[in-house]
Amino acid sequence: MTEEPLPAWSLPADAVERIALPEAWPGRITREWAWGGATGAGVRVCVLDSGVETDHPQVGEVQQSIAISLDGETVIVEDEDTAGDLCGHGTACAGVIRSLAPDCEVASVRVLGAGFTGSGAILLEGLRWAVAQGYDVINMSLSTTKQKFASLLHELADTAYFRRTMVVASAHNMPVDSYPWRFSSVISVGSHELSDPFAYYYNPTPPVEFFARGVDVEVAWLGGGRLVCTGNSFATPHIAGIAALVLSKHRELTPFQLKSVLYLTASNVGDGS
Repeated sequence: MTEEPLPAWSLPADAVERIALPEAWPGRITREWAWGGATGAGVRVCVLDSGVETDHPQVGEVQQSIAISLDGETVIVEDEDTAGDLCGHGTACAGVIRSLAPDCEVASVRVLGAGFTGSGAILLEGLRWAVAQGYDVINMSLSTTKQKFASLLHELADTAYFRRTMVVASAHNMPVDSYPWRFSSVISVGSHELSDPFAYYYNPTPPVEFFARGVDVEVAWLGGGRLVCTGNSFATPHIAGIAALVLSKHRELTPFQLKSVLYLTASNVGDGS
């Protein structure tokens, strides 16, 4: 009798030991276990946005700054973005991330121009480039409403997920469909009104997965200044910063496991300890 071959992607019996988890999880996941003592060291976070003001005191050193643009059908990647932040939005997000994970590496990928101008095509190319670099976390406090980009963005989000890059994306501030935050392979974020930067909530009724601080948030802004802002854009880097803390303490976590840890330590799931 001929033995039937295993279906594709299956696990042979003699391979079970090869997928043993490198670290046993405790019976109860706490915030202390998840990120206690962590600073974000060793974690690479990409801010896909309007650029980052590299000398802002609330941001600190930016390890890499590049800019994405299109000339017709040609993608242009500027390896040294000397223009910096053109509207303040990216600096604000980077400042929030660094306030939570001060020792993480920050890379800026500029896809927005002055006055928050941009295009779905440039956003797509920026995300494509960022995924190829293998960052640990990509913060996307922006989205596109254009359906024609949805399938390609979905493919990129899934590619990032399987390559162990966690995309953290903000929900649109208006009740409209936009992307990539609606994809399950990203962490989608909306706002809550509390002032605690570590207060975040799991949402059992998707598509938004988590709510984080996003109302009246004092953020870094252009010229070394500060601004009080409201929006899902500023809730998103709170989750990205906490994700960086978790990954700096538990480098072995996959995006699926990271989502699980964030769920188990959410303010309405665990006890916040």
